Amino acid sequence: MEKGPDHGKHRYGMVIDLDKCTGCGTCAVACAAENNVSVRQDESDKERSISWMQIFKITNGKPYPDTEVSYFPRPCMHCEEDGHGHHTSPCVTVCVATATKLDPNSGIVSQIYTRCIGCRYCQAACPYKARYFNWWDAYFPKGKGLDRYLTPEVSPRMRGVVEKCTFCHHRLMRAKTRAYAEDRREIEEDEYITACTEACPAQAITFGDLNNPKHRVSRLAKSPNAFRLLERLNTKPKVYYLSTKDWVRKLADNYLPDEFKPLS
Repeated sequence: MEKGPDHGKHRYGMVIDLDKCTGCGTCAVACAAENNVSVRQDESDKERSISWMQIFKITNGKPYPDTEVSYFPRPCMHCEEDGHGHHTSPCVTVCVATATKLDPNSGIVSQIYTRCIGCRYCQAACPYKARYFNWWDAYFPKGKGLDRYLTPEVSPRMRGVVEKCTFCHHRLMRAKTRAYAEDRREIEEDEYITACTEACPAQAITFGDLNNPKHRVSRLAKSPNAFRLLERLNTKPKVYYLSTKDWVRKLADNYLPDEFKPLS
């Protein structure tokens, strides 16, 4: 639970319990619906499809009946460092158009679509493949009713820009507006949660302020079963995972069995 000198008061993050996750995909559907993620008539080309929240399936590699399966929901990690000790995420470091930034007041890595020039350096820099390039304009045909489910607080993205998970930043703005109207300085824990957190039927996702010891997410992130994806890269993601299974934690850090390790 590192806290750098440039951190603000809040540091929003997420804890996903992989022992609870069933891989149902509800979080991915809720994310797409909430954030106006466009779909194509043909989604078979997965190299050009867009999914801010992806579900990955992993196994322990053992034959039946010893086979075990786990599912990894993967949003944007909202990294705190670039892997070289600098307090910024890898994508922010390489963005030539300053279209993405790490907000010191919330810890959220934002994406400013009107600044993006589509160079895709951020895509190359992201070790989690959490950024997506828009190859086409948004597809919401009126005749099929897709335009009626659009969220008015989220702008649809145009062709030629990169997009990603924003921790439903518009929900944070909505909670702040409500608190301001009620003459409050702080928002409550349950006032700002992401769409995937709200929709998860297994309650495997917990969201909140990692800097607030009263928030459940802060306590879960300190669990002995907590880990982060590719921790050896030292990007310090704000998305934590929980699992009691040792093989899951090893695969999360790109662990290789002894027979695949290079000879010393």
